[in-house]
Amino acid sequence: MTTKDVGRAARRGPYAKSEERRRTILDAAHEVFAAHGYRGGSLQDVADRVGLSQTSLLHYFPSKRDLLMAVLERRDEITGDAFPDDMEEGLVDSVLRTALFNENIPGLVELYTILCAESVTDSHPGCVYFTERFDRLRKSYARRFAELAAEGRLRAGVDPDEAAMSLVALWDGLQTQWLLAPDDVDVVKGLRGYFNLLVLPEPKPNPNPEPN
Repeated sequence: MTTKDVGRAARRGPYAKSEERRRTILDAAHEVFAAHGYRGGSLQDVADRVGLSQTSLLHYFPSKRDLLMAVLERRDEITGDAFPDDMEEGLVDSVLRTALFNENIPGLVELYTILCAESVTDSHPGCVYFTERFDRLRKSYARRFAELAAEGRLRAGVDPDEAAMSLVALWDGLQTQWLLAPDDVDVVKGLRGYFNLLVLPEPKPNPNPEPN
């Protein structure tokens, strides 16, 4: 290692430690907000989990609101479900895959559900986030359903905009029921049943095509 490399490593050291500390704080905030919500969870609760004072915690996140928004952004990075247009697979496969993935990340569904419900209360800092998120999801899913209609795979009479709105509502409702009765509610099965009602199977290729 050259002297220049040593210097670069030394400079990266404090930055790496700072980023690691930020991730630790975000993990703790995720747990606190998932268990108690934004209103019920305090900065002191988060600080206690990572062994910091509130003053030290505020060095990384200047306010409780900043911490909340960082937690929500990190959630989106983990799941990717906030940006369905970026998914390479088809609508049905991407939704079912994401739903199954979300169930296997501890606290992820709890965090989303409790913060989403809280966001409709007065002056909640997550209101804009969830409003924009729902708008983005509805529009994105509507485009996906419209693509299926253009391919002849959306059942007759199904409106892409209404199907998109219903999908968002169904998914959130199933997740809430799953949190309350995980042994009785299967989110993926419920979503698959919904798609079976609206989306026609992809046509299978003809194994014996007619010669030209």
